[in-house]
Formats: sequence, structure tokens, C-alpha cells
Amino acid sequence: MELIDQLKRSIKVLAFDQYGTVVDMQSGLTEAVTPFLKGKGWVGEAHRFVTWWRRTHFENSMIDALCDKGHTPYREIGERAVSHVMDRSGIPYTAYEVRWLVGEIEKLKPFPDVVEALERLRAAGYQLAIISNGDRDMLEAARPYIGFKFDKIISVEEAGYFKPHWKTYAKAAEILAEDPAFIMFVANHTFDCVGAKSFGMPTAFIDRRRRPFGHEPQQPDLIVANFKELADALT
Repeated sequence: MELIDQLKRSIKVLAFDQYGTVVDMQSGLTEAVTPFLKGKGWVGEAHRFVTWWRRTHFENSMIDALCDKGHTPYREIGERAVSHVMDRSGIPYTAYEVRWLVGEIEKLKPFPDVVEALERLRAAGYQLAIISNGDRDMLEAARPYIGFKFDKIISVEEAGYFKPHWKTYAKAAEILAEDPAFIMFVANHTFDCVGAKSFGMPTAFIDRRRRPFGHEPQQPDLIVANFKELADALT
């Protein structure tokens, strides 16, 4: 309780990852690709296709950041990833179909507990922000599907690197005009919490999948099952 009380006294901003933390990426994309894959005659499991897609996208975005040759848009990384997985799966496709599939990311819905918890957190006085690997236009297009107006929506385009590069969190703190120590970063991904904590932000890990965080030295300040538990802890 002492740590919780300390966090409640110091935290001014809650900054959230969007894809997989605020919106349900796995279920939403699985629902979108199921009829598409069936129409292609592919007999594999749609959720595995989505997992391959997301994993390939993640690997490619990390390679992009590490190569440090200029930021590649999220949408372009996504189209490469989808094309790769289609090739791997032996599925014929067109460039239009690839663009359409990646565009479905903009229509993802939040997890059921998200909006009510965010309203509670706002009522408690926190500023609420998004820090996402998504492109500016993709995040803008996603607004009506989320159904909640964040105070700030920050794309890593501003920094020119994908998370968890430290410059993404630095640029976000600059935009939010707050010391990193007063910004709690919230994510469903270990790598994102590690990156934010390394930069000096306190972190909360949303453990929806009931998986161990890992033994990294940058342990989260809070581990909660969902957004309701986050709001219960911080209000």
C-alpha cells in the first residue's frame, strides 16, 4: 500500500500503449481475417495467422529501429509483415488485399473494461495519453472506434524510432511537458514496460494473458490483470 500511495501522490499522467493494451488486437484481427482466409481456401487457424503477422511486424519494427537508417511508417512495416505471412502460408494475394488487412488495425475496439476505467482515472485527475508505434493518421482514424478522447495521442513518428527506443519516451515526455518520473506508462507488453522504465518512467503491466513478466531488472511498479484493477489501484 505504501508504494500505491506514493504513486498516487506523484503520478500526473498515465500514458498507454494502444495496440494490444487499449484495443484488443489479437481478437479483433482474428475476427477480421477469418472470412478472408476462408475465402482463400486456407485451412489453417486464423488466430495463428494473426500471431505470425504480429510477431513478424514486431521483429521488423525492431530491426528498423536498430538499423537507425530513418523511420519506416508502421503501415509499411505492417504491409511487409502481412505479405510475408501470406507467402509463408501459400496464400495468393493482391496489394489491395494487403492494404485492406493492415487497415483493419484502425478499426480495433477496446477491451470491455477499458473505457469505464479510463473515465474513472480521468475523474481522479490524471491526464491520459497514448504513446503508440502507430502512424499519426492510423491513430487519428482509430479515435471513433475506441470511443474515448485522450488528452494527447503521440505517435513514435515524432521521435523517429519504434518503441522501446528511449527516444520515443523522451519525445513523449517533452510533448507532455512532464518529468518522466510523473508519467506512468501502461502496457500489455514486457518490452514496452522495460523501455519506459529504463527511461525513468514508472510502469504498470497489464497482465491479461497471465504470463510472467520476466526477470529483467526494470520490473513494473504495478502488475494488474486489467484496466479495472488499474483504476482500483490508482483512484
